[in-house]
Amino acid sequence: MKLIEEFIEKESTSGILLIFATILALLLSNSFLAGAYQAFLHIPVEVRVGPLHLDKSLYHWVNDGLMAIFFLLIGLEVKREIIEGHLSSLSQVALPGVAAIGGMVVPAAIYLMFNINDPVAVSGWAIPTATDIAFALGILSLLGNRVPVSLKIFLMALAIIDDLGAIVIIALFYTTELSTLSIAVAAAALTVLITLNKLGVTKKAAYFIVGTILWISVLKSGVHATLAGVALAFTIPLTGKDEYGKIFSPLKEIEHGLHFWVAFFILPLFAFVNAGVDITQISLSQMSGAVPMGIMLGLFAGKQLGVFGFSFIAIKLGLAKLPEGSGWAQLYGVSLLTGIGFTMSLFITSLAFVDDSVFQYTDKLAILIGSLIAGVMGYLVLRFSKTVV
Repeated sequence: MKLIEEFIEKESTSGILLIFATILALLLSNSFLAGAYQAFLHIPVEVRVGPLHLDKSLYHWVNDGLMAIFFLLIGLEVKREIIEGHLSSLSQVALPGVAAIGGMVVPAAIYLMFNINDPVAVSGWAIPTATDIAFALGILSLLGNRVPVSLKIFLMALAIIDDLGAIVIIALFYTTELSTLSIAVAAAALTVLITLNKLGVTKKAAYFIVGTILWISVLKSGVHATLAGVALAFTIPLTGKDEYGKIFSPLKEIEHGLHFWVAFFILPLFAFVNAGVDITQISLSQMSGAVPMGIMLGLFAGKQLGVFGFSFIAIKLGLAKLPEGSGWAQLYGVSLLTGIGFTMSLFITSLAFVDDSVFQYTDKLAILIGSLIAGVMGYLVLRFSKTVV
């Protein structure tokens, strides 16, 4: 329980930082400092070691490099939860699992209703399927003991499954042309990592060294580099013995060490470089277009319908139970909060529409608006709903 409380506390605080980072990005991009903001995003950062050459803008280093660390943390959390946490049994995974499926299927369907006939826009179908756990838990933290811990755990488990679904979506649908050589190197690196795990190697440095090779090869392969973080996470052993024979958890140590940097540096920086939308150049008629409407309705309407609707059916059929100490109104309030897509939605947008300006940034603004409405409505419902004793 202590680990869960620490997770929730860090994610909640990170959500507040995300809000400040987003507001700062919007202020800069809509002021006389807009040029300086854009120049910051496109600072060239080059790494060269012999024939190996990586040359990207700061924006791409954040999205391809730092977000790989974020996905490493997600992978570690998923593995731990599956082995010994709140996803380790069918009874525990039933409700958040069903809710997560509904929270992905319905928003995607709503988006496709608007954009099915546009071959460019249709690739953004996964944008409204995501949930930003940091923002959602940040809002829950504002409500204090009005929300039972069981409901916070439900939201956390749902978001973890949601993240796992996002990983699968990225792997299957957002992969470009593949480099055979790079794929071969990545496969070899992954084989070495699995071998280290099977041999009982617990030296974290060994996994990070091979993991770096895996990340570089995946980056060069055409598969999105963040998936290297997930692959690395699944090979890190949950338990092992150190050189003195003492039992410890390499996975938990790495997870604990990464959590601070992800929550208080990587995610706020990601928000800062991705949320800077020049809203002065966007008209109301543009925001009524198929793409922004599909995203906004997908996040606000689709998420709550999918999560609450699928949960309601599962509970009524006896497949799952309401979280202890919570009622239907509180479950609905949390379902609204899952419509806060923000970080993950912005990330998927960067994959779906490589050219940021293809829809005049209405896609990003739609994410911000949809997430804001979902967050405010979720807060109000939870604020005025009665706690079940």
